[in-house]
Amino acid sequence: MKIAILSRNARLYSTRRLVEAARARGHSVRVLDPLRCYMRIAAGAFEMHYQGRVLRGLDAVIPRIGASITFYGTAVVRQFEMMGVYTPSSSDAILRARDKLRTLQLLAREGIDLPTTVFGDNPDDTADLLAMLGEPPHVIKLNEGAQGQGVLLAEKRPAAQGMIEALRGLYASFHVQEFIGEAKGADLRCFVIDGKVVAAMQRQAPEGDFRANLHRGGSADAVALGANEAETAVRAAHVMGLGIAGVDLLRSRRGPLVLEVNSSPGLEGIEAASGVDVAGAIIDYLAAARPQRRPAGAHRRKG
Repeated sequence: MKIAILSRNARLYSTRRLVEAARARGHSVRVLDPLRCYMRIAAGAFEMHYQGRVLRGLDAVIPRIGASITFYGTAVVRQFEMMGVYTPSSSDAILRARDKLRTLQLLAREGIDLPTTVFGDNPDDTADLLAMLGEPPHVIKLNEGAQGQGVLLAEKRPAAQGMIEALRGLYASFHVQEFIGEAKGADLRCFVIDGKVVAAMQRQAPEGDFRANLHRGGSADAVALGANEAETAVRAAHVMGLGIAGVDLLRSRRGPLVLEVNSSPGLEGIEAASGVDVAGAIIDYLAAARPQRRPAGAHRRKG
Protein backbone atom coordinates (compact mmCIF):
# COMPACT_ATOMS: atom_id res chain seq x y z
CA MET A 1 0.00 0.00 0.00
CA LYS A 2 1.24 3.51 -0.85
CA ILE A 3 0.53 5.93 1.99
CA ALA A 4 1.02 9.69 2.27
CA ILE A 5 1.15 11.46 5.63
CA LEU A 6 0.17 15.11 5.49
CA SER A 7 2.42 16.80 8.05
CA ARG A 8 4.34 20.08 8.18
CA ASN A 9 7.27 18.47 9.98
CA ALA A 10 8.58 14.97 9.26
CA ARG A 11 10.57 15.03 12.52
CA LEU A 12 7.53 15.30 14.79
CA TYR A 13 7.05 12.26 17.04
CA SER A 14 3.60 11.38 15.65
CA THR A 15 4.77 11.62 12.05
CA ARG A 16 7.92 9.58 12.69
CA ARG A 17 5.98 6.84 14.46
CA LEU A 18 3.48 6.54 11.60
CA VAL A 19 6.33 6.27 9.09
CA GLU A 20 8.06 3.60 11.20
CA ALA A 21 4.86 1.59 11.65
CA ALA A 22 4.00 1.72 7.94
CA ARG A 23 7.48 0.63 6.83
CA ALA A 24 7.60 -2.13 9.45
CA ARG A 25 4.46 -3.56 7.81
CA GLY A 26 5.92 -3.42 4.31
CA HIS A 27 4.05 -0.34 3.07
CA SER A 28 5.49 2.51 1.03
CA VAL A 29 5.09 5.79 2.90
CA ARG A 30 5.90 9.42 2.17
CA VAL A 31 5.54 12.59 4.25
CA LEU A 32 4.03 15.53 2.35
CA ASP A 33 3.96 19.11 3.60
CA PRO A 34 0.32 20.08 2.88
CA LEU A 35 1.36 23.67 2.16
CA ARG A 36 3.60 22.43 -0.67
CA CYS A 37 0.72 20.52 -2.27
CA TYR A 38 -1.08 22.42 -5.01
CA MET A 39 -3.92 21.32 -7.21
CA ARG A 40 -5.74 21.55 -10.50
CA ILE A 41 -9.52 21.43 -10.25
CA ALA A 42 -11.51 20.63 -13.37
CA ALA A 43 -14.54 18.51 -14.17
CA GLY A 44 -13.41 14.88 -14.14
CA ALA A 45 -9.74 15.90 -14.06
CA PHE A 46 -8.49 16.40 -10.50
CA GLU A 47 -4.72 16.65 -10.16
CA MET A 48 -2.28 17.21 -7.30
CA HIS A 49 1.31 18.40 -7.63
CA TYR A 50 4.06 18.40 -5.02
CA GLN A 51 7.30 20.29 -5.45
CA GLY A 52 6.92 20.30 -9.24
CA ARG A 53 5.83 16.68 -9.68
CA VAL A 54 2.44 15.06 -10.19
CA LEU A 55 1.26 12.87 -7.30
CA ARG A 56 -0.18 9.59 -8.55
CA GLY A 57 -0.86 6.09 -7.30
CA LEU A 58 -1.53 6.83 -3.63
CA ASP A 59 -3.81 4.39 -1.85
CA ALA A 60 -4.37 6.27 1.40
CA VAL A 61 -3.58 9.59 3.04
CA ILE A 62 -3.32 10.27 6.79
CA PRO A 63 -4.13 13.92 7.59
CA ARG A 64 -2.06 15.52 10.35
CA ILE A 65 -3.48 19.00 9.83
CA GLY A 66 -2.55 21.64 12.41
CA ALA A 67 -5.15 24.19 13.51
CA SER A 68 -3.27 27.09 11.92
CA ILE A 69 -3.56 25.59 8.41
CA THR A 70 -7.06 24.14 8.66
CA PHE A 71 -8.45 25.90 5.57
CA TYR A 72 -5.64 24.98 3.18
CA GLY A 73 -4.99 21.59 4.76
CA THR A 74 -8.59 20.45 4.42
CA ALA A 75 -8.65 21.67 0.80
CA VAL A 76 -5.71 19.34 0.14
CA VAL A 77 -7.45 16.43 1.89
CA ARG A 78 -10.63 17.13 -0.13
CA GLN A 79 -8.67 17.09 -3.38
CA PHE A 80 -7.21 13.68 -2.51
CA GLU A 81 -10.75 12.47 -1.76
CA MET A 82 -11.86 13.68 -5.21
CA MET A 83 -8.96 11.74 -6.71
CA GLY A 84 -10.21 8.53 -5.11
CA VAL A 85 -7.56 8.33 -2.36
CA TYR A 86 -8.81 6.83 0.90
CA THR A 87 -8.61 8.88 4.11
CA PRO A 88 -9.81 7.74 7.57
CA SER A 89 -11.03 11.25 8.39
CA SER A 90 -12.68 13.27 5.64
CA SER A 91 -12.10 16.96 5.07
CA ASP A 92 -15.67 17.68 6.19
CA ALA A 93 -15.17 15.72 9.43
CA ILE A 94 -11.94 17.60 10.20
CA LEU A 95 -13.69 20.94 9.63
CA ARG A 96 -16.57 19.92 11.91
CA ALA A 97 -14.20 18.92 14.70
CA ARG A 98 -12.16 22.13 14.43
CA ASP A 99 -15.20 24.20 15.34
CA LYS A 100 -15.69 23.48 19.05
CA LEU A 101 -19.12 25.07 19.22
CA ARG A 102 -20.38 23.08 16.25
CA THR A 103 -18.95 19.93 17.82
CA LEU A 104 -20.85 20.56 21.05
CA GLN A 105 -24.10 21.21 19.17
CA LEU A 106 -23.77 17.99 17.15
CA LEU A 107 -22.94 15.91 20.23
CA ALA A 108 -25.81 17.37 22.25
CA ARG A 109 -28.23 16.67 19.41
CA GLU A 110 -27.29 12.99 19.65
CA GLY A 111 -27.81 12.90 23.42
CA ILE A 112 -24.11 12.78 24.33
CA ASP A 113 -23.58 14.57 27.63
CA LEU A 114 -21.19 17.51 27.94
CA PRO A 115 -20.60 20.48 30.25
CA THR A 116 -23.53 22.89 30.02
CA THR A 117 -22.56 25.52 27.45
CA VAL A 118 -23.84 28.99 26.56
CA PHE A 119 -23.10 31.14 23.52
CA GLY A 120 -24.17 34.65 22.64
CA ASP A 121 -23.10 37.78 20.80
CA ASN A 122 -24.73 40.94 22.11
CA PRO A 123 -23.12 42.57 25.19
CA ASP A 124 -26.58 43.52 26.47
CA ASP A 125 -27.33 39.81 26.91
CA THR A 126 -24.25 38.88 28.95
CA ALA A 127 -25.93 38.91 32.36
CA ASP A 128 -28.79 36.68 31.22
CA LEU A 129 -26.36 34.46 29.30
CA LEU A 130 -24.38 33.74 32.47
CA ALA A 131 -27.61 33.28 34.43
CA MET A 132 -28.53 30.50 31.97
CA LEU A 133 -25.28 28.78 32.91
CA GLY A 134 -25.64 29.06 36.66
CA GLU A 135 -23.27 30.13 39.41
CA PRO A 136 -19.51 30.46 38.78
CA PRO A 137 -16.84 29.26 38.34
CA HIS A 138 -17.19 29.47 34.56
CA VAL A 139 -14.82 28.28 31.85
CA ILE A 140 -14.45 30.55 28.81
CA LYS A 141 -13.09 28.90 25.64
CA LEU A 142 -12.16 30.16 22.21
CA ASN A 143 -14.08 28.22 19.57
CA GLU A 144 -10.92 27.39 17.62
CA GLY A 145 -8.30 27.13 20.35
CA ALA A 146 -5.93 24.16 20.67
CA GLN A 147 -3.75 22.49 23.32
CA GLY A 148 -5.34 24.45 26.16
CA GLN A 149 -4.71 27.84 24.57
CA GLY A 150 -7.56 30.30 24.82
CA VAL A 151 -9.14 28.58 27.86
CA LEU A 152 -9.83 30.82 30.86
CA LEU A 153 -11.31 30.22 34.31
CA ALA A 154 -13.50 32.89 35.88
CA GLU A 155 -14.17 32.16 39.54
CA LYS A 156 -16.63 35.03 40.09
CA ARG A 157 -19.38 36.53 37.93
CA PRO A 158 -17.73 40.00 37.56
CA ALA A 159 -14.54 38.29 36.36
CA ALA A 160 -16.52 36.28 33.80
CA GLN A 161 -18.26 39.41 32.55
CA GLY A 162 -14.94 41.25 32.29
CA MET A 163 -13.31 38.42 30.32
CA ILE A 164 -16.29 38.20 27.98
CA GLU A 165 -16.21 41.95 27.34
CA ALA A 166 -12.48 41.82 26.62
CA LEU A 167 -12.84 38.91 24.17
CA ARG A 168 -15.72 40.65 22.40
CA GLY A 169 -13.52 43.73 22.08
CA LEU A 170 -11.02 41.53 20.23
CA TYR A 171 -13.80 40.12 18.00
CA ALA A 172 -12.97 36.65 19.28
CA SER A 173 -15.40 33.74 18.87
CA PHE A 174 -15.90 31.92 22.17
CA HIS A 175 -18.35 30.03 24.34
CA VAL A 176 -18.77 29.63 28.10
CA GLN A 177 -19.15 26.37 30.03
CA GLU A 178 -19.86 25.19 33.55
CA PHE A 179 -16.81 24.27 35.59
CA ILE A 180 -16.72 20.60 36.64
CA GLY A 181 -15.03 20.89 40.03
CA GLU A 182 -15.23 17.19 40.89
CA ALA A 183 -12.86 16.39 38.01
CA LYS A 184 -10.11 18.00 40.13
CA GLY A 185 -8.03 19.11 37.16
CA ALA A 186 -8.01 15.68 35.48
CA ASP A 187 -9.43 14.51 32.18
CA LEU A 188 -9.36 11.38 30.03
CA ARG A 189 -7.94 11.16 26.52
CA CYS A 190 -9.48 8.24 24.63
CA PHE A 191 -7.85 7.30 21.34
CA VAL A 192 -10.55 5.95 19.03
CA ILE A 193 -9.74 4.04 15.83
CA ASP A 194 -12.45 2.50 13.67
CA GLY A 195 -15.09 2.55 16.38
CA LYS A 196 -12.91 1.13 19.18
CA VAL A 197 -10.92 2.74 21.99
CA VAL A 198 -7.41 1.36 21.43
CA ALA A 199 -5.69 3.35 24.20
CA ALA A 200 -6.57 5.72 27.01
CA MET A 201 -4.78 7.89 29.53
CA GLN A 202 -5.70 10.15 32.41
CA ARG A 203 -4.12 13.60 32.28
CA GLN A 204 -3.63 15.66 35.43
CA ALA A 205 -3.19 19.42 35.44
CA PRO A 206 -0.13 20.85 37.19
CA GLU A 207 -0.67 22.42 40.60
CA GLY A 208 -2.37 25.78 40.33
CA ASP A 209 -3.87 25.11 36.89
CA PHE A 210 -7.11 23.47 35.78
CA ARG A 211 -6.02 22.54 32.24
CA ALA A 212 -4.70 19.00 31.94
CA ASN A 213 -3.03 19.39 28.52
CA LEU A 214 0.43 17.79 28.38
CA HIS A 215 1.67 20.78 26.38
CA ARG A 216 0.92 22.94 29.42
CA GLY A 217 2.86 20.84 31.91
CA GLY A 218 0.25 18.21 32.72
CA SER A 219 1.16 14.61 33.55
CA ALA A 220 -0.34 11.40 32.16
CA ASP A 221 -0.87 7.82 33.28
CA ALA A 222 -2.59 4.79 31.81
CA VAL A 223 -6.22 4.42 32.86
CA ALA A 224 -8.88 1.73 32.67
CA LEU A 225 -12.08 3.15 31.19
CA GLY A 226 -15.51 2.20 32.39
CA ALA A 227 -17.88 0.74 29.81
CA ASN A 228 -19.92 3.96 29.74
CA GLU A 229 -16.79 6.06 29.20
CA ALA A 230 -15.57 3.92 26.30
CA GLU A 231 -19.03 3.92 24.73
CA THR A 232 -19.27 7.71 25.03
CA ALA A 233 -15.89 8.18 23.34
CA VAL A 234 -16.81 5.87 20.46
CA ARG A 235 -20.19 7.56 19.97
CA ALA A 236 -18.57 11.00 19.93
CA ALA A 237 -16.06 9.99 17.23
CA HIS A 238 -18.88 8.42 15.20
CA VAL A 239 -21.08 11.54 15.41
CA MET A 240 -18.17 13.64 14.10
CA GLY A 241 -17.50 11.18 11.27
CA LEU A 242 -13.88 10.56 12.33
CA GLY A 243 -12.23 7.19 11.78
CA ILE A 244 -9.35 8.34 13.99
CA ALA A 245 -10.04 10.68 16.92
CA GLY A 246 -8.84 11.77 20.31
CA VAL A 247 -11.90 12.20 22.53
CA ASP A 248 -11.43 14.12 25.77
CA LEU A 249 -13.76 13.29 28.66
CA LEU A 250 -14.35 14.58 32.17
CA ARG A 251 -15.50 12.32 34.99
CA SER A 252 -18.43 14.02 36.70
CA ARG A 253 -21.18 13.15 39.16
CA ARG A 254 -23.60 12.67 36.26
CA GLY A 255 -21.22 10.45 34.25
CA PRO A 256 -18.66 11.07 31.49
CA LEU A 257 -18.84 14.47 29.79
CA VAL A 258 -17.27 15.14 26.39
CA LEU A 259 -14.95 18.15 26.36
CA GLU A 260 -13.58 17.94 22.84
CA VAL A 261 -13.11 15.68 19.83
CA ASN A 262 -9.68 16.05 18.23
CA SER A 263 -9.25 15.11 14.56
CA SER A 264 -5.42 15.00 14.68
CA PRO A 265 -4.58 13.61 18.12
CA GLY A 266 -0.91 13.36 19.04
CA LEU A 267 0.68 9.97 19.63
CA GLU A 268 3.57 10.73 21.97
CA GLY A 269 1.67 11.15 25.22
CA ILE A 270 -0.82 8.33 24.65
CA GLU A 271 1.84 5.81 23.57
CA ALA A 272 4.13 6.69 26.48
CA ALA A 273 1.35 6.52 29.07
CA SER A 274 -0.51 3.46 27.78
CA GLY A 275 2.31 1.42 26.23
CA VAL A 276 0.07 0.74 23.21
CA ASP A 277 1.43 0.85 19.65
CA VAL A 278 -1.15 3.37 18.49
CA ALA A 279 0.73 4.17 15.27
CA GLY A 280 0.66 0.49 14.33
CA ALA A 281 -3.06 0.31 15.05
CA ILE A 282 -3.64 3.25 12.69
CA ILE A 283 -1.71 1.60 9.86
CA ASP A 284 -3.49 -1.72 10.42
CA TYR A 285 -6.82 0.11 10.26
CA LEU A 286 -5.86 1.74 6.95
CA ALA A 287 -4.81 -1.58 5.45
CA ALA A 288 -8.07 -3.25 6.50
CA ALA A 289 -10.43 -0.38 5.68
CA ARG A 290 -8.99 0.93 2.43
CA PRO A 291 -11.34 0.20 -0.48
CA GLN A 292 -10.16 -0.31 -4.03
CA ARG A 293 -9.01 3.00 -5.49
CA ARG A 294 -11.72 4.78 -7.37
CA PRO A 295 -11.03 6.70 -10.55
CA ALA A 296 -10.46 10.44 -10.17
CA GLY A 297 -13.74 12.32 -10.04
CA ALA A 298 -15.66 9.36 -8.62
CA HIS A 299 -15.92 10.90 -5.16
CA ARG A 300 -19.39 10.75 -3.69
CA ARG A 301 -20.86 14.26 -3.75
CA LYS A 302 -21.84 15.58 -0.32
CA GLY A 303 -21.42 19.34 -0.74
